[in-house]
Amino acid sequence: MAQTTEQIAASPLAVLQIKEFRHLLTGRFLFIMGLRMMGTLTGWWIYELTNDPFAIGLIGLAEVIPAVSLALYAGYIIDISEKRQLLIKGMACYLSCAITLLLLSTQYSQAQLGNQWIAISIYIVIFLTGIIRAFTGPLFGTMLAAIVPRAQLQSATTWNQGIWLSASVIGHAAAGFLIASMGNTGAIGIIVTSITAGWLILFQLKPKPALNEKGAKTGWESVKEGLRFVFNTKIVLGALSLDLFAVFFGGAVAMVPVFARDILQVGPIGFGWLNAATDIGAICIIIFATLFPLKTKQGKILLWAVGGFGACIIVFAVSKLFWLSFIALMMSGILDGISVIIRGTIVQLQTPDHMRGRVMSVNSMFINSSNELGQFESGLAAKIMGVIPSVIFGGSMTILVVITTWFKAPALRKMTY
Repeated sequence: MAQTTEQIAASPLAVLQIKEFRHLLTGRFLFIMGLRMMGTLTGWWIYELTNDPFAIGLIGLAEVIPAVSLALYAGYIIDISEKRQLLIKGMACYLSCAITLLLLSTQYSQAQLGNQWIAISIYIVIFLTGIIRAFTGPLFGTMLAAIVPRAQLQSATTWNQGIWLSASVIGHAAAGFLIASMGNTGAIGIIVTSITAGWLILFQLKPKPALNEKGAKTGWESVKEGLRFVFNTKIVLGALSLDLFAVFFGGAVAMVPVFARDILQVGPIGFGWLNAATDIGAICIIIFATLFPLKTKQGKILLWAVGGFGACIIVFAVSKLFWLSFIALMMSGILDGISVIIRGTIVQLQTPDHMRGRVMSVNSMFINSSNELGQFESGLAAKIMGVIPSVIFGGSMTILVVITTWFKAPALRKMTY
């Protein structure tokens, strides 16, 4: 029997027939893989240079300050700009930062600058990537909605998250192997190559002009309009807030270099696998959810998933066995992947096209705040409490956030899309 148009559109693979969508996925995969390798390497590199867990936390602070500060302005710029050109310019700037790290990693730079100035220079580069991220991060979401028909947006969002997580898996794991086999300089050379390849593929995208509305607001009024939409749309606000506080307190991955080197004693290869464990779990659930989408009770599923994520972080903190630590992080990735799917779908389906840049920027603010401020919180808590107690505290606070949200946000708990 021939399939109807509706049945074809509902197929999880149908969206891949859109050539431009495939270009977006491929370019993003290579780009994110390079960035994940960069993030993993800089954490290891800073810890090598300083032997201080708090120094790892400062990486997150260096990136989040500009990323969050500029996010609202970036959303306004995205909405009034031609998006393809803006994305390509942003990736070119990321490439420049990667090349700078490559130069810093050479023996010549080490001899001329020494550990302290190398570390300071790394923080400066990370600060610059935070500026760039404020613009490029939301752009992928806005490009997605401009390329894919609304009927296929849920499927496309799941694919998009799957590509992001697949790139993270490979980037995190590969960084550890590359550091062990090629050293920092060789690893950064691969990072530069990956970002360059993704950048060139995204040149295949078609221009995406601004959606100019009659009587559209400009400047600060436009920014406030985006903020009002997020804060007045309780389902969106609830999902973003839950993610922000859960990841802020549950960011155990920031301390993985300390666990890998000093507690589990597994070296850079084990470090790479522990970094990849979360994303391996996430990509498994992404594949499953792509083939078997969540049909109902997504709000309750979201809350249970985030609570389980906190429990996994506690198990990771108390584990002294590499395999148990790996499983705990992998399970946290599965549960976090469920959260990513539900949150991403809510934001895409609830957002009007003409406000996507601003809403995606607010979304980016929440994500940046949770991830990078969470990394800083982990470093600060480790300095005050010690590494293991700080991670136990983070997991416990994540569970407390979920319990509070369950009772205080009934609309999110009952939500079905």
